[in-house]
Amino acid sequence: MKKGSLIGNVAQDLGLDLKRLRSGRARIVSGENTQYIELKADKGILAVNERIDREQLCGDVTPCSFSFEIILENPIELHRIVVEILDVNDHSPVFRNNHVQMEISESAVIGSRFVLESADDPDVGLNGLQQYVLSSSDNFVLKKHANPDGSKFAEIILQKPLDREAQPRLSFKLIAVDGGTPQRSGTVNIDITVLDVNDNPPVFNQSIYRATVLENATPGTHIISVNATDADSGSNGLVTYAFSNLKGNLADTFNIDKNTGKITVSGQIDYEKDKKYEIRIEAKDQGGLTDLSKVIIDIVDVNDNAPVISVMSFSSPLSEDAPMGSTVAVFNAKDADSERNGQITCTIDRQLPFKIKSSLTNYYSLVSDTAFDREKTEEYNITITATDSGSPHLSSAIKLHLKISDVNDNPPSFDKLIYTALITENNSPGMSIITVSAQDSDSNQNARISYILEDTQIGGFPVSTYVSIHSETGVLSAVRSFDYEQIKELQLVVKAQDGGSPPLSSNVTVKILIQDQNDNPPQVLYPVQTGGSVVAEMVPRSADVGYLVTKVVAVDVDSGQNAWLSYKLQKATDRALFEVGLQNGEIRTIRQVSDKDAVKQRLTVIVEDNGQPSRSATVIVNVAVADSFPEVLSEFTDFPHDKEYNDNLTFYLVLALAVVSFLFITCLVVIISVKIYRWRQSRILYHSNLPVIPYYPPRYSDTLGTGTLQHVYNYEVCRTTDSRKSDCKFGRAGSQNVLIMDPSSTGTMQRIQNEKSILDEPDSPLEVS
Repeated sequence: MKKGSLIGNVAQDLGLDLKRLRSGRARIVSGENTQYIELKADKGILAVNERIDREQLCGDVTPCSFSFEIILENPIELHRIVVEILDVNDHSPVFRNNHVQMEISESAVIGSRFVLESADDPDVGLNGLQQYVLSSSDNFVLKKHANPDGSKFAEIILQKPLDREAQPRLSFKLIAVDGGTPQRSGTVNIDITVLDVNDNPPVFNQSIYRATVLENATPGTHIISVNATDADSGSNGLVTYAFSNLKGNLADTFNIDKNTGKITVSGQIDYEKDKKYEIRIEAKDQGGLTDLSKVIIDIVDVNDNAPVISVMSFSSPLSEDAPMGSTVAVFNAKDADSERNGQITCTIDRQLPFKIKSSLTNYYSLVSDTAFDREKTEEYNITITATDSGSPHLSSAIKLHLKISDVNDNPPSFDKLIYTALITENNSPGMSIITVSAQDSDSNQNARISYILEDTQIGGFPVSTYVSIHSETGVLSAVRSFDYEQIKELQLVVKAQDGGSPPLSSNVTVKILIQDQNDNPPQVLYPVQTGGSVVAEMVPRSADVGYLVTKVVAVDVDSGQNAWLSYKLQKATDRALFEVGLQNGEIRTIRQVSDKDAVKQRLTVIVEDNGQPSRSATVIVNVAVADSFPEVLSEFTDFPHDKEYNDNLTFYLVLALAVVSFLFITCLVVIISVKIYRWRQSRILYHSNLPVIPYYPPRYSDTLGTGTLQHVYNYEVCRTTDSRKSDCKFGRAGSQNVLIMDPSSTGTMQRIQNEKSILDEPDSPLEVS
């Protein structure tokens, strides 16, 4: 068949969809053999790829076939295809020699047999050699025979005695014919020379000889010796040996000594090509008489072929979350030897997490035997060894480099459980505070970490109003300037999130401690400094040494050393009279007060903290040295008052009075308006003749005695301003407002006993009903 010829629809035969062939990248695996067939995956058909010669491929073997595998991936499938090659009658029977010369003694008896050269037809079956035909001959008749292997040969049988004197030479043709269509044939010319009398042919001592030889036997190796004897004497008794009708290249493989009959190896013997040879040996004397014997040589297999490994499919990289039992590779291992020499065992290193499973004949799967963890092992070097069972063992190996692809199965991990950072207050916004760092044992995008501030509240404000974080570097920076006196510590949560899908994250707590700065001066709590009045401490003239005049009380909102306060007397009317305690701020006399000391004493005390640099505040303490208050008052009335302060105070008093007066008048107008509106509404209802829908208020009495309304009492409450007591006056039931039902009318009218409404009496006491 020509190249490209259609063989069959493999997709239809296997029940496969064309889309499956394309998606699975279907292809033919033929190993090291010639690829005679090609797969057209788009059509799902098999076509001829190379011209096929059945005789070259199979020789005499019938039926002739070869096999190959079709492999598909995702998932992996293997299908074995067997193609049988049908013979075509493209060879004619061929004789080894075109001209054969024979010598036959004239004394040959009737019935003597003479084997003719066989024709060789590489075709098989009907196309092979079917019969021999002998052209006209009066002395001989043709007889055909068949060998056990199916080959045919012919011999001529003497049916009429020869007469050398009458006819010294005979010539005729032997035609070999096959059974093909059209029929083919081959011809050989046979010339027979009639010899003088030699009436004893050679005779073999065995009709069949058997021998064995190793396939790797070297040239010259002795196999067997054949022996034939001839009862004649002299030259007619000399026997020579030769191969008869050798086929193919047997003449190059074996050799026979024509004088001794010793058969030796002359070429290369391969058990994998031929496991047995059958050779016909011809013994011939000088008179031309012959005898035939057969030698069967069995070839003994030698383990001379190492296994061959072919990788069909290999999945690399393999995801680390691949389940146990995932197929990593599919490979084929073959050994051309037979029996034990061809039995293959495939192994790998036992420490590797893989195992080998056998699927089809000579096909193996490498599967995972455990779960993978890329963070522990990123790749595997797998050596697959195929060893046969021969002696000695032969083996071959291939190496596979398997990479494990990453899966996001590890969250980021911080290098600390808690981060603690210090920052001094009054920092500049944007200042870096601390860097948090996390590692992710995954790789690539799965290990790319982003840092995020968790949404928490600090003092009622989002944490993002205090600090920010760089998403890539993890640097925490201040958003604002911190004040230690407002907030002393920040505790926030930072989340590290990787870039996997889905992303994984972990949190860490960050504590930021605000360090105090000396940014607040001391504040004097006592004595209170006022702008418009003078406060003086009195010291009697009889005060002794160490008399406690007063105590300066001050605080500093800073902390630590910045809040340690010291008190010093900066200025004084008489420095020899008073001193200030350095630590407690107590002002005491340091000597006895005398009559000569001035009544007005003015002390300036400075309060200083211990910060670097230090801050201070001053306070003025007025001290009156006197025994009576009038004396003090006369001396201190001359202190200047703050005119501006008094003016401001007057302005605020006047403004407050105006606002209160306006509110009072407004409320009064609203109350009068409401009372007038209610009075007008009641007068309009009284003078109208409109029917009133019967409605019984819940707290009015039923005057008709039907019993449907509850009886209640109305109360009039009178209160006086001087007695601070309340008197209650009981009125009779229904004495105020009564709804009367007129049986003859369809409505009710309201009757007012008192013509003047309570609303018309502005000076009546408060009435509660």
